[in-house]
Amino acid sequence: MLFTLRATGPHASGLGYLLHKHPDKLQTFPLAFGRAHVFYPEASAEAVTAALLVDLDPVALVRGRPGSSEGGLVDQYVNDRPYAASSFLSVAIAQVLGSALAGRCKDRPELVQTSIALEATLSAVPCRGGATLLRALFEPLGYEVTASRLPLDERFPAWGEGAHHDVRLRKACPLSELLSHVYVLVPVLDDDKHYWVGEDEVEKLVYHGEGWLATHPEKELIARRYLKHRARLARAALDRLVSGEAKDSDAEAEAHAEEEAAIEAPVRLDEARIEAVARALSDEGAKTVVDLGCGEGKLLAKLVRNRAITQLVGVDVSQRALDVASERLKLDRHGGRKSERIELLHGSLLYRDARLSGFDAATLVEVIEHLELSRLGALERSVFAHARPRVVVVTTPNAEYNVVFTSLPAGHMRHKDHRFEWTRAEFEAWARGVAERNAYTVRFAPIGPADDTLGSPTQMAVFSR
Repeated sequence: MLFTLRATGPHASGLGYLLHKHPDKLQTFPLAFGRAHVFYPEASAEAVTAALLVDLDPVALVRGRPGSSEGGLVDQYVNDRPYAASSFLSVAIAQVLGSALAGRCKDRPELVQTSIALEATLSAVPCRGGATLLRALFEPLGYEVTASRLPLDERFPAWGEGAHHDVRLRKACPLSELLSHVYVLVPVLDDDKHYWVGEDEVEKLVYHGEGWLATHPEKELIARRYLKHRARLARAALDRLVSGEAKDSDAEAEAHAEEEAAIEAPVRLDEARIEAVARALSDEGAKTVVDLGCGEGKLLAKLVRNRAITQLVGVDVSQRALDVASERLKLDRHGGRKSERIELLHGSLLYRDARLSGFDAATLVEVIEHLELSRLGALERSVFAHARPRVVVVTTPNAEYNVVFTSLPAGHMRHKDHRFEWTRAEFEAWARGVAERNAYTVRFAPIGPADDTLGSPTQMAVFSR
């Protein structure tokens, strides 16, 4: 699938800065479902065109689908997914052009809010509703829309036209605004998201729809299709948007993390966790490590000093957290061996991802408690069944110890985003079940000052295959 952006006028040369991709290079990025390539067919003082080409592997998608039979059905392989603009394209935009989508540009920050004459083209857009729906979605946002319906097969004109369109959108606006519109509306046009939709998708819609979706004449249709016709989720998203409760989820998460750090500060728990995990990895002889839910890179900054570790990868769903991690690790300022040893990836831990396979060890430091209990099975499959590192280190709060923190109100959890906090018995029961189902052994260790009755503030499980 192909998505191009063309900028003209006095700010055209700023497109490369905003996209964080150099016009002189062809750059390739691994995705869970294939690869993405970014290149520039045109780059001059007057006009710059950037292209995002997504090379999707439909066979790997079918074979990796839980419950699919060996070989699959013919229609699982013969479909429009390899070339049609769909939710796969939106994921690629978020992962490859994440800084531009979020409106961040370190080198030229003044360009973020600058109105630029932009032209976006989307090849082979499956539109359930035709050109009429295309215009109904984009024209209220100020776009000049050109849509050409494609024939089913150019060799057989008598077959007529298909459901796909080539689409051109023109508007003068900040780049992040256009990307947000495309990110939300492409899956709406396709009306067939390729992944599971839950509360996190509501957050994405509220965040990327802030400032435009609440007043859009087709807001109900957009919310319904974006959330795969889950009426409860669509109502929740629209209620928040209409009431003006759209929030910066990354900033909110940072604030909650600071509150948790303040609660745990008296026992220096953050440092103790990092030291304990680093020691466990060293004891297991891990040479290659992937930190799942790496956040702002505190563990990576500790591990990079261990020269015995030859490869470090950090993965997080938050692009802002990855940007902070990059700054912490000074990846933009170092070449040579350091930059070759460390890589940061944008991705979810809940879906099978080939990029996470082949490591000696994986770490999940204070991650599982941020997931709904119903989603722990998906994490187990992606990490223990598919990625299958030799060692997995998991840490999580010990709920029994919470009464020791005098600044924490009774009955409250340490972080406002925690979905649960387990007792030692609950954590051990879950961990033993995971180990048994996936052919691992597991041992447990306390982290932080221990109380004879309540245990330690953090509990750690080390799984070995």
